[in-house]
Amino acid sequence: MAGWSCVRLSKTDDPSEALAQALADQRLRIVASLIRTTHDWDLAEDAVADAAERALLTWPRDGVPRNPAAWLTTTAQRRALDVIRRAGTERTKLAELGAQQQLDGQLDELGDREREETGVLIDDRLRLVFTACHPALPMDARVALTLKVVAGLSTAEVARMFLVEEATMSQRLLRAKRKIAHAAIPYRVPEASDLPERLDAVLAVIYLVFTQGYAGAAAPQLAEETIRLGRLVVDLMPDEDEPRGLLALMLAQHARRDARLVDGKLVTLEDQDRSRWDRQSIEEALSLTMLVGRVPGPYRLQAELALTHLRAADAAETDWRRIERLYDRLYALQPTPVVGLNRAVAIGMAQSPARGLMALDQLADHPALRGLHLLPAVRADLLARAGRTTEAVEQLDRALELAPTEQEREQLARRRTHLSSDSSAD
Repeated sequence: MAGWSCVRLSKTDDPSEALAQALADQRLRIVASLIRTTHDWDLAEDAVADAAERALLTWPRDGVPRNPAAWLTTTAQRRALDVIRRAGTERTKLAELGAQQQLDGQLDELGDREREETGVLIDDRLRLVFTACHPALPMDARVALTLKVVAGLSTAEVARMFLVEEATMSQRLLRAKRKIAHAAIPYRVPEASDLPERLDAVLAVIYLVFTQGYAGAAAPQLAEETIRLGRLVVDLMPDEDEPRGLLALMLAQHARRDARLVDGKLVTLEDQDRSRWDRQSIEEALSLTMLVGRVPGPYRLQAELALTHLRAADAAETDWRRIERLYDRLYALQPTPVVGLNRAVAIGMAQSPARGLMALDQLADHPALRGLHLLPAVRADLLARAGRTTEAVEQLDRALELAPTEQEREQLARRRTHLSSDSSAD
């Protein structure tokens, strides 16, 4: 059962350790439950923060409670109720009633927080995830809310992710919360008929957050937080395969973290030291097999692509035929230029560089690729594998002009130097 009966009882007498563990386990559940009953996002977050501060004051004196999460829940709910009562307006009466009913229920028994709705157990955390990722909100607001409220990052941390001032991010979050309230965005899981589209929106936000962290300096912290969110959605939606596929994909990519960036330099998958790959993450990713009887979606196909690379003992053993078949299926579902570029690489590796270049030519005039370094970089790689070194160097020069980051420029420059030296030797 996924209710409060599953919370972890304290196994430590250290107040700070017990508080950190309780917040890691149950902060999201407490916040989500308070938002449902009070309809006030800021109040919910503030009440939990206040409960944590009270714990640091009282637990060292009175001892760590047997069930720290239950103590935090009750304390946060009482704090929220006090604030609502002090507001003393007509608008707060319903919130007070809901909060009091919830508090009474929690005091009687910290049991089921899930409820039966249309035959499915619905968790408050799932409601929160779908609300934070609602398509009525702009994408940057969805990402910011997910980081702040769902992942539990501070406003300052979220601001750093977006490269903006903390005050700017605070206003952005405030606007998003006001839009939820004023637009009457429902705090619920979508109906079954709407679920596929809405689930895609949730998964898109999670993966966008992950890729922002994976590609940037905040990779370890942000990627790990996003993987935790991925596990949460898998736990809350066990009958859906795409969350499992996304979690497997993130784990597979995160497993290569230490080999991908070495001494500040990007290392291509082909050249990575595979002994640096995280075997625990790989094993978890491999365990997330596709649910029986399902048709693979985009995240499942991407996960299978990543896992195909991870299964190979070295680059030479990579099953490029399977990768080509997977990219064919993915391109049929998502005929985007980036998928097309990767498909061209797979064709070049599975069949021949010439065939890969032919597939690449079909993308040459795509408007989305204009001004991007990816097209000349991929073309350079295929030309080099075809033995057309001079042309490959010319394409690398073009890619160097367009590369957006110093790390990518350094990687391309190293490749150019290597090709130029090979050409001189010939």
